[in-house]
Parts: sequence; structure tokens; C-alpha cells
Amino acid sequence: MHQDLTRLTEKTEFTRREFVVTTLATGFAAAVEPVSAQTITTDTAGLVAGEVKIPVKGGEIPAYRAMPDKGKSFPVALVIQEIFGVHEHIKDICRRFAKLGHLAIAPELYARQGDVSRMTNVNEIITNVVSKVPDAQVMADLDATVEWAAKTGKANANKLGITGFCWGGRIVWLYAAHNPKLKAGVAWYGRLVGQADELHPKHPIDLVKDLKAPVLGLYGGADGGIPNPTVEQMQAALKSAGKPSEIILYPDTPHGFHADYRQSYRRQQSEDGWRKLQDWFKKHGAA
Repeated sequence: MHQDLTRLTEKTEFTRREFVVTTLATGFAAAVEPVSAQTITTDTAGLVAGEVKIPVKGGEIPAYRAMPDKGKSFPVALVIQEIFGVHEHIKDICRRFAKLGHLAIAPELYARQGDVSRMTNVNEIITNVVSKVPDAQVMADLDATVEWAAKTGKANANKLGITGFCWGGRIVWLYAAHNPKLKAGVAWYGRLVGQADELHPKHPIDLVKDLKAPVLGLYGGADGGIPNPTVEQMQAALKSAGKPSEIILYPDTPHGFHADYRQSYRRQQSEDGWRKLQDWFKKHGAA
């Protein structure tokens, strides 16, 4: 009896330690307040939208899912968070996809490492949470998310696309090298090069030859965190490898230009990128 109680206690502590985030935050992440007056809000009319739980190794993670309220066999769009987690902006992007006829889902990929929604300091978010998220864990959680979607009876997982922003933009490239069933990816200003470490052994530039799906990269020419030479290096590597992926570099455009809730938002480039995303997904069988 005592041993059983000990094991139960250990299991409970393990779960608590492994899954810090068990439900999604509401509203916007504290680090991005106050939000811009330009913030886009997509309604849920004609949609089924809200939080779901995704079974993953060791437990489950929360995710936001949006899809049309009628029909089935919807193409699946994975939406990958910025460093701020699955907050209102990422949820809104899922609803935008749902309005286009997709089952869109954004899993909370920091669930084991920490809750970034209440953190007000970007450096704290990166140091205490984001830097501790292993790439292998993210790939496995995305695979589990696709499996969950396929089992809903509402999705056509053969039409699988992925898009992500900032931190999530890098993940798009990685997932395109990971999952042979992926049809297309669109990476918004994701880092392309970097120092390898135990949790992040390879970066997009290292995986060009391994890409299994075409990726469209959308980058800003005035992005202080992603220097133009690294974008040009990736463009050259894609061309050399004969890959059908492309990168568009918008001149005089900052990082985060799609983030309509922040001052970095650039409406013209954002809307152009969103149109190109839709065309890319259609062209390559993800819509």
C-alpha cells in the first residue's frame, strides 16, 4: 500500500512537472500589451472553435482548433506560435484558416517548459522557456496533433499544411524536413541559421537537402534579428539543392510584419503574404 502511494505521488509530481500548461491563456500575452488599434479580430460565425486536448507522450497538451461548422474532409493547417505561445493572435489565425475551409489547429508547444502568457519580459520568455524546448519534442507533438486531427472524422490529413511565425517560422522548416506526409509549409520570418546545441541540433540551413515538402519563406528586409545575408544564404542553398522552396524578401520591412496586434505590423506586406500562403497551399495540395 505504501509503495503504491509512493508511486502515485511520484507520478503526480512527474505530471505536474512535465506539463506546466494544461489550458490555454485567454486574451493576448502580457508581453505584447497594450495591443495595437489595428488588431484584426475574426468572428466564429459558421465555425466550431475552441480549446481541445491533444494526447502526447506522457500526457496531453492544450490546443486551439477552428473549423467550419458544416461539412468534413477539411484540409489540415497546423499553426505554429510565436515566442508568446498560443495567445489570441494565434487563435485568430486559426479562425482565418477555418473561414477558408480548413481545420486549423495550434498546439501549445511550450506546455512542458512553462507558461509564457503572464511573462512581461521577452528575454525572460526566451531564457526561461523558449530556449529549453527541444526540437525533437516539438516534432513529436506536431505528429501527435496531425494524428489527433485525422481521428476527428472531420479532417483530410492528406491535405496537410503548416505555417508559423518567428519561433514558429523556424519550426515550419524543421517540420518540412521531418514529415514526409506534409504537402506545403509557409514560414514567416523564422530564423534560418544558428549555433547548434543539444536541444536544437540543426537549423533550417542544415536541413535543406532533407526538405520533404516545399516551403515558402516570407521575410522582412529590415529584420534586425534575421540579417539579409542569412536569407540569401538559404536562398542559394535551396537553389543549389534543386528544391522547389522559395523565399520572398520584402524590402524595408521589419520582423513581425504579419502581427497585426503589434507596431511591427505592415498591412500591405501582411496581406500580400497571406494571399501567397493561400496560393502556395493550393498549388501544392494543402488546400
